[in-house]
Amino acid sequence: MNLRFVEAFYWVASLKSVTRAAEKLFLTQSAMSSRIAALEEELGVLLLDRRDKHFKLTVAGTRFLTYAKRMLELQRQLKVEMGSGAPMEVSFRLGAIESVLHSWLIPWVEQMRKDNPLLELELTVEPTPVLLDQIRRGTLDAVFAALPASAEGIRGQALAPMEMVFVGNGQLHRKRRYALADFGGADILTFQRGSQPHVALLDTLRQAHVEPRCVHNISSISAMVQLVQGGFGVATLPRQAVQRMLAFPDLRVLDCDSALRPLPIYVSYREDPASPAMEAVVSSALAFIESAPVAVPRKRS
Repeated sequence: MNLRFVEAFYWVASLKSVTRAAEKLFLTQSAMSSRIAALEEELGVLLLDRRDKHFKLTVAGTRFLTYAKRMLELQRQLKVEMGSGAPMEVSFRLGAIESVLHSWLIPWVEQMRKDNPLLELELTVEPTPVLLDQIRRGTLDAVFAALPASAEGIRGQALAPMEMVFVGNGQLHRKRRYALADFGGADILTFQRGSQPHVALLDTLRQAHVEPRCVHNISSISAMVQLVQGGFGVATLPRQAVQRMLAFPDLRVLDCDSALRPLPIYVSYREDPASPAMEAVVSSALAFIESAPVAVPRKRS
């Protein structure tokens, strides 16, 4: 039995789509269909119910899916135990939100490249809802987002949350320490409407009875930083991202008596019984985050 055909069936069943499975394995849709048809002919049963437009496994297909996963896991174990120690080919499609991109993602990818010379990366930067939809559809293999993805075949883990801070222009914001009321009547820049930082900011302002002049929703950290640099207003950003913005000398973290709610970060990734690459990628990210210097939120007196 050709294990490439078994792998094709596994991804068709997992992603519930021949088209998405073909994209995952870099095959044409006709090639994917041919592999499934060849597997069905060898087994002597139909694995996919093709009677209507809605995807559905047959009873035999549901049973064979369990065996397919076992066969691919066994193939993976054999490769690991019998391997020659040669560098592992790591090819994956990664998605991340802006906060992760501007904090530790790039240094981690650089480290990954050193550890895995055969690394092949596709990187997508989008808001959390878009990333979660893409990993559920199978167009991404792993995502770093502000919410976990919940779907069959997807695993996840919470990472260390990011400290959020108020950021201003050092030439305009000279006070040693700010009260939240100091931002009343000011322009405040934060992330997309409905995002965790946006909702958390509004809750913090509402509880303190502070009314800013306007809350602006900006999807790009680079754009927010440039606006703050130009004196447009005050932004809420991850401290780690601000620390990497060395090209903006006037950028300043504003010490405030009211702490912003930290930004939660989750990694979600699709299980791949045929390859240890995804688990290796996630383990690498976790190890890098734990070992990298992280700004720890200061206790308020």
